[in-house]
Amino acid sequence: MGRRATFWILATLLSIAAPIWAQHDHEHASAHGADPQAAARAAEDMARIANNLLATYTPDQKQAGVFELTDAERVNWHFIPKTRKGMPFKDLTTAQRPLAHALLSSGLSQRGYAAAVTIMSLEQILLELEAGKGPKRDPEMYFVSIFGKPGSQQPWGWRVEGHHLSLNFTIAEGKIVGTPSFFGTNPGEVKDGPRKGLRVLDQEEDLGRALAKSLSEEQKKAGILQGDAPGDIITTNSRKAKLLTPEGIGADQLTAPQKQMLLGIINAYANRLRGEVAEADLQKIQAGGFEKVHFAWAGGLEPGQKHYYRVQGPSFLIEYDNTQGNGNHIHSVWRDMTNDFGDDLLKKHYEEHHQN
Repeated sequence: MGRRATFWILATLLSIAAPIWAQHDHEHASAHGADPQAAARAAEDMARIANNLLATYTPDQKQAGVFELTDAERVNWHFIPKTRKGMPFKDLTTAQRPLAHALLSSGLSQRGYAAAVTIMSLEQILLELEAGKGPKRDPEMYFVSIFGKPGSQQPWGWRVEGHHLSLNFTIAEGKIVGTPSFFGTNPGEVKDGPRKGLRVLDQEEDLGRALAKSLSEEQKKAGILQGDAPGDIITTNSRKAKLLTPEGIGADQLTAPQKQMLLGIINAYANRLRGEVAEADLQKIQAGGFEKVHFAWAGGLEPGQKHYYRVQGPSFLIEYDNTQGNGNHIHSVWRDMTNDFGDDLLKKHYEEHHQN
């Protein structure tokens, strides 16, 4: 059994028995925390793959797609269709495109990478549906940007971004931070054509709805928000994540099966990222106390109805919204309350290596 699977089985049991959690929390964190050697190897692997791509860049491509780590562009993230800086996949050579995809896949799990490239492919469906009446749609108008020098002693980062996809990675001290991490789909479910029935973010939708529908009438008083679902994720493309209110229903108010459902949602989001990155994020959630995690739902409970939910705890925020396109247009994001764009990681690095 894998380390991450073992952790979440134990975490579930501990969350059900709060006194046992309190007794063993420190010991459990030490035994099942993120493996620093594995994380360091992942960081080295990511740097090697980034340098493989950079070695093929022309001077003009470097001018377009390489920035200093301190450049404001690094935190200029968004998920809407718009003009972006960076090196577009469309302008890469036939030999370079696989290298750019290798970098993209280096930050994601198999499921995460499959979701990312399928999201890119949905631009063709939108192009056909809109018949040229909407924004410019192109499955190759996704941009890769590298910040700093991969593999050096100094921190660096990279991003792949375009419509409905924003993947941001910061690397320092042999550690990787992978937030903010945004996946969206339009259409949420393909209704017609050869790909009819395709749902890229099916787990994110179905797991959230299952938990919301499992709530008792008493639990719904805290877990179901009043009024319509908001028109988008509330934090949008904000520079920093924040705690949202009302928080919703706490994990300590859920039954044992409901706690497993809540863990399932968290795992679905964390595990879109590479295993070593996901494991570090999950460890932070455990260390912060699973009983402090909250779930809130707004909108209709049946498929096809506009809806929204969020899951949040001391260290993280998940937001999911499916209200646009008559409830068939999904936005979902995984964020770190203090470490988006590696804020905490970089602060620690500079404190230790750049003291006066």
